[in-house]
Amino acid sequence: MRMRTLLVLLAAGLALGACSSLNPMNWFSGPSGPTPAPLTPIADAKAVRVLWSASLGGGGSFTFSPVFAGDGVFAADRDGAVASFDAASGRQRWRVSLEARLSGGVGSDGAQVAVATDEGEVFALDAQSGKVRWRARVSSEVLAAPAVGAGLVLVRSEDSRIFAFDAVDGKRVWVYQRAPSSLIVRSPAGVTIDGDTAYAGFSGGKLVAIALNNGIARWEGSVAVPRGATELERITEVLGSPVVRGREVCAAAYQGRVACFDTGSGNLLWSREMSSVNGASVDETNVYVSDDGGAVYAFERRSGRSLWKQDRLANRQLSLPLSVGSEIVVGDLEGYVHFLARDSGAFVARMATGGSPIRAAPIRLPEGCLVQTQSGGLFALAL
Repeated sequence: MRMRTLLVLLAAGLALGACSSLNPMNWFSGPSGPTPAPLTPIADAKAVRVLWSASLGGGGSFTFSPVFAGDGVFAADRDGAVASFDAASGRQRWRVSLEARLSGGVGSDGAQVAVATDEGEVFALDAQSGKVRWRARVSSEVLAAPAVGAGLVLVRSEDSRIFAFDAVDGKRVWVYQRAPSSLIVRSPAGVTIDGDTAYAGFSGGKLVAIALNNGIARWEGSVAVPRGATELERITEVLGSPVVRGREVCAAAYQGRVACFDTGSGNLLWSREMSSVNGASVDETNVYVSDDGGAVYAFERRSGRSLWKQDRLANRQLSLPLSVGSEIVVGDLEGYVHFLARDSGAFVARMATGGSPIRAAPIRLPEGCLVQTQSGGLFALAL
């Protein structure tokens, strides 16, 4: 397997760092980097309620995302702790230590929980007890949460492979593989299961629909096309996890675009120029993206028409936005959770969670939303 060079964006400009492993969410954290936009008071701000909170260990340089499945929340940390909480009350149901260095978020379908390590080891746990059901191994480190559904556990490794394991016994069912790019952005790029299809993005700006029964690509679309005079300028990689709503699947690429495709045919429905390191989110009417400069955008889901842009969070290393009720929720590098009006992008409320970055996307709960900070804090919030 040939070695790949990881992309590093230095604060003084764009430079290439051979075999570096810096997380792109740290690009602007150096003393010479762009200064995060100051936060100004919000007039008539709504009060943010903390429904419950809990704590795990920190994530180090990795992004740990929780998951809501069934009636529980499942979360993990770098030191190998995996825990289950009641989604309504935050009561801890169980906590286990895998004695392994985990490297990403948690996947679950409510019956099974899956996590992985930076050495390519995969663990499947019973969602009710936390007991390890099986272990497996993939070909390289795992940064994104496994996807669990349709009787499979799908694990995306950093060498552009997707491994499908039988959810019951962990036997390998199939492997989907693409040629890795020589330059990559080291950021979680996950897999989304919808019906009998898995969707995943790759380097070169490609989005692929994969049949779950055999691992064969059904169609391939271009979220973005590499452009530029140098290899560094031409890096275009689909990051985050594709998101499906109805007959549309949407994704966003670094140095590329946000785009939506027809799930059946793979035909491009619309696209907009955009550079993002954490993907896109959707609700019943809109698509939301935070770009790599700290602006939040809303587009009409069916047409791609621009609805609004909130640019007063510049250089704050925003998480993926999440639509919750009449608000959009997004976290930042200082641990603030910002609530924006869904129809205009205006600030509605804000809450500090303790100063640790919020890199993982907020997740929707039956009431409100949940964020996990880089230091391991879990906060269930509502307005």
